[in-house]
Amino acid sequence: MKINLLTVGSKMPGWVQQGYQEYAKRMPRELETRLVELPLANRSKNTNTLATKEAEAEQILSSLESLPGHKCIIALDVLGKSLTTEKLAEKMASWQMEAITPCLIIGGPDGLSQRVLQKANEKWSLSGLTMPHPLVRVLIMEQLYRAWTILQNHPYHK
Repeated sequence: MKINLLTVGSKMPGWVQQGYQEYAKRMPRELETRLVELPLANRSKNTNTLATKEAEAEQILSSLESLPGHKCIIALDVLGKSLTTEKLAEKMASWQMEAITPCLIIGGPDGLSQRVLQKANEKWSLSGLTMPHPLVRVLIMEQLYRAWTILQNHPYHK
């Protein structure tokens, strides 16, 4: 199974790269994660937040079209549905059985545009707290790994 992680923001601090890589290397060969980094839209003091989200939406929607496979588009958004790790494991098992390639979308510092949220098949919230978008990519990788360990009856989750 392949999982795409489509993220806005590319020049991440070392701790983000290190955290992401730690969980990426733990993933088994049968669970391939692909990180697609898109550049942030230009921002300045006078930049309109809506305009930056729309500029980033153009990149996201264009990138979605180029990703292979039967996709399930999942937008990570503070207003999305909350999941347990066990429920994520169930979803992963279902994706594997149905040959679905999920694409998880992490927006930039201003979040995702309405166009991207409307395109999503599902909207998930990792927490009711607002998190910095670089931290989200590490957190989602850890949760994907943890969900996989549940499916394998591996003791990591215990």
